[in-house]
Amino acid sequence: MSDTTETTPGWLTEDELETTRARMPILYVEAVPVRVDDSGEVTSIGLLLRIGADGTISRTLVSGRVMHHERVRDALLRHLEKDLGPVALPRVPPSLQPFTVAEYFPTAGVTLYHDPRQHAVSLAYIVPVTGDCRPRQDALDLVWFTPAEAASPAVQNDMPDGRGALLKQALAHVGHSY
Repeated sequence: MSDTTETTPGWLTEDELETTRARMPILYVEAVPVRVDDSGEVTSIGLLLRIGADGTISRTLVSGRVMHHERVRDALLRHLEKDLGPVALPRVPPSLQPFTVAEYFPTAGVTLYHDPRQHAVSLAYIVPVTGDCRPRQDALDLVWFTPAEAASPAVQNDMPDGRGALLKQALAHVGHSY
């Protein structure tokens, strides 16, 4: 990582970000990419495969920070394109409503959600995608699961820090309680 100051408005240097994370919650967006049939029923859930900083491989959702002076809608679209590619064709609804708000704490056990780096508040959305998804950035792969497969213990165990619980909330929100 470079020690130079980022010139894009809304970005913090690594030192500024570390200082900010130590003092206040950071706003994030998370997205559960889904495929839907003609009646709007969720048929598949897309989960990213990533390698963590510690070398572990896990499944996760599309996620990222909201920049200063950036609309939540724009942040959501930016992270969907960053993680799923430019032709994923996400269908973000006109009335943007999260299915839940997840609060991540650096201390494990405060909530279901844990982020050892920071206290973060995440607005979580279910986003239908209709295009060709090709993972980019730090994602190794994108795998599509049926709702039942996504709720299975095998998949849930591959989703650390509460993301499995968040996925189960998303499934329940669209009528798939397991």
